[in-house]
Amino acid sequence: MAYKFEFRPYRRKFRRSLITNHGVWEIRDSIILRLTDAAGKVGWGEIAPISWFGSETLEQALEFCHQIPAQITAEAIFAIPDNLPACQFGLESALERVGVEMTHPHNLTYSGLLPAGEAALNQWKNLWLEGYRTFKWKIGVDAIAKELEIFDLLTRTLPNSAKLRLDANGGLSYEEAKLWLGRCDNLKSRIEFIEQPLPVGDFEGMLRLSECFESAMPAAGVAIALDESVATLQQLKSCFQQGWRGIFVIKPAIVGSPSRLRQFCQQHQLDLVFSSVFETAIGRQAALQLAAELSPPNRAVGFGTNHYFAPEESNWLQTLWNER
Repeated sequence: MAYKFEFRPYRRKFRRSLITNHGVWEIRDSIILRLTDAAGKVGWGEIAPISWFGSETLEQALEFCHQIPAQITAEAIFAIPDNLPACQFGLESALERVGVEMTHPHNLTYSGLLPAGEAALNQWKNLWLEGYRTFKWKIGVDAIAKELEIFDLLTRTLPNSAKLRLDANGGLSYEEAKLWLGRCDNLKSRIEFIEQPLPVGDFEGMLRLSECFESAMPAAGVAIALDESVATLQQLKSCFQQGWRGIFVIKPAIVGSPSRLRQFCQQHQLDLVFSSVFETAIGRQAALQLAAELSPPNRAVGFGTNHYFAPEESNWLQTLWNER
């Protein structure tokens, strides 16, 4: 069966800049897809690359979309090469959803993303009132002494029942990571894990940290999660084959083929945390469907990001499609 293929570039400005170790992010660009079958049934998808995280660039994704003919088959979609993981996810998701009414799963809990730096000391209160009980805070952005000072204030301010995730985006040295892990050890009941403390190229260092702070001290150690190291399905498989048995943070929109991700995760018992890449409601629904299928019940999903954008108008998709 062939499907009519259409796409539209889409751009949203962050309500507040997102600051990470990778830099300052002001604009979120993506590509909205529509597949239509012979009966007129529609499936929506989204390509939301983050090139500095490990996916293709937006320009590469757009070039690929321009090369797709007006009619595309399922076989062609499943043959999209691995160097276009966000395209794989977007097209496969659209194919899965042709004629299917998608809604947000109700069996998930969410982690709210805090702003970097001192702004987190106030922002958590708003998210708490919205129902969040797990929070994620970016580290490795400022001087470590300053961040540790803010961390002490934040952990003293947060309610005792709150869980905190620290995300370094690969921005720490080995010694800095040990310092953070040592500080967190005193708060092991409050700190869920530290995410990607070391750069992607230092997988051996990540293994050593994990062995030192988790295996050697199972009752007291703070967990470590891989994020940038497992941005794509190929990287996920590689890290698993090299012996990683800690937490894997999965960003569905850039990981690649959802069908092959399902297959791999169902073959192996992985500790997974599913996370957003600031996709629209279209990509979010597809990503959350995967999370509902594969996420362990004890892990909140990292999709508490809507407060970073102004609310979409109810007819935004229709408006986008009518612009041409």
